[in-house]
Amino acid sequence: FLSLPMLTVLIPLVSLAGLFYSASVEDDFPQGCTSTTSLCFYSLLLPITIPVYVFFHLWTWMGIKLFRHN
Repeated sequence: FLSLPMLTVLIPLVSLAGLFYSASVEDDFPQGCTSTTSLCFYSLLLPITIPVYVFFHLWTWMGIKLFRHN
């Protein structure tokens, strides 16, 4: 149902939609994003967290592949 290419496109689009939603709902959008209780904080955190997770996941996978074949 959910393949990797579909998730690669779907997750950033959902993150972007959440970012636009919180930008339209929050009155003090950039300054009000410092509290962890705010939805805005997590809508800014999610687009940053996903690429970092993917990078380190691929880094680990590549390290395992290189270690196994040498």
